[in-house]
Amino acid sequence: MAHFRFAGMSALATISVLFTPMSAQPCSRIVWNDNGRAVVVGRSMDWLNPMPTDLYLLPRGIKRDGMTGKNTLAWTAKYGTVTAVPSRGGASGTADGVNEKGLAGSLLWLAESDYGKYDPDRPSLSLGLWLQYYLDNFATVQEAVEFTEKSPPLIVTGSFDGRRVTNHLALSDATGDTMVIEYIGGKPVIHHGKQYTVMTNSPPYDQQLKQLQQFKGFGGEKPLPGTTEAADRFVRGAYYLNHLPKPADYRETVAGALSVIRNISAPFGEADPARPNISATRWRTVADLTNRIYYFESSTSPNLIWVKLDGLDFSNKAGIRKIDLVKYPDRVGDVTKQFEPAKPFAVGLPDLN
Repeated sequence: MAHFRFAGMSALATISVLFTPMSAQPCSRIVWNDNGRAVVVGRSMDWLNPMPTDLYLLPRGIKRDGMTGKNTLAWTAKYGTVTAVPSRGGASGTADGVNEKGLAGSLLWLAESDYGKYDPDRPSLSLGLWLQYYLDNFATVQEAVEFTEKSPPLIVTGSFDGRRVTNHLALSDATGDTMVIEYIGGKPVIHHGKQYTVMTNSPPYDQQLKQLQQFKGFGGEKPLPGTTEAADRFVRGAYYLNHLPKPADYRETVAGALSVIRNISAPFGEADPARPNISATRWRTVADLTNRIYYFESSTSPNLIWVKLDGLDFSNKAGIRKIDLVKYPDRVGDVTKQFEPAKPFAVGLPDLN
């Protein structure tokens, strides 16, 4: 049975139900930070079932808490965000997004994640609010790194569809800086620097980097792999990102990022519930962190759409708004002015046992 806590407009506005398919996401992510024109982050959302998704505008000034008991983190959002919010079976949540300062974040599946046992005496945070916490509170990757190193929260997860939810998190900012956070053995492992430009799923990040060295172009002799396995997507993403030509203009910058994330996307096929790391790509995003533009592309729509964050009102009085892509999937081009008022919704409770 699902348990929910409803919060008013002045409380939780992130629209995430924990332990939903949005949290159990394979996917791929790339950061093109050396093209000389704009820092752009591309990601794909892969899942074994269809994943209806809307774009939400979450204003600054909203009070939230981590929903994990007496020592849960509590905060007020410093920054407004635009997020991609998938839904399935009435459950929804922030899977990807960018805040008004140009900090972009993504949650991807990592089967090896181990957050440790829940301890009510430790400061903690529901996994369903993990990404939103960072987007709400930090303007740069360096700020996020300093917080995580000084006072890492205990991440509290649970189960979905008979499967324990396990994610790792990536953040990138307008300088091209990136951090990847993985919880291994109950402790956060941080990979921080502009060199960390590709991310997929298993194995853990340090092992992905070691395996990459076995392939041509990275010190080894193995040819470029071609499957949709996470390790192969990691290698192909790194290879094609390294071989992108310098863009002649801004249009080529966005097109270059899209070309790589499309290359490491997965085609539609018969789903295998036993292997959630291999699933069809449902949508892709590109976040331009230099110009603060968020692009979205559905696999079932021929149209690329985008939101210019500098043209949005992130004040608390503006309230929560969304662009409904489920009912109206065939939008085209600049949709910045198409956000409409939206209600907050239920947030699932983590497993505290």
